[in-house]
Amino acid sequence: MMVRTQISLTAEQHRLAKRRAAEQGVSLAEYLRQLIARDLGEPSAQADVTRLFSLGDAGGGDVAGDVDAHVAEILDRRHPRGRP
Repeated sequence: MMVRTQISLTAEQHRLAKRRAAEQGVSLAEYLRQLIARDLGEPSAQADVTRLFSLGDAGGGDVAGDVDAHVAEILDRRHPRGRP
């Protein structure tokens, strides 16, 4: 069960905390919950699934945009032209 609470931050703390949350891809509220949980030694309640989106990202090409070329390349490997 979550309990709603209110805190006061300086303008600079708020700005920096929002920036850090954005860098981590989470909301300010989630960022603060994670800080508190870490300070209290609580295990992480849920995994940060946003990290999955960048797995295997080598900064390469646009697979979705080049899907026809990729499919053709795979088919050519499996069924080279000129062979039955």
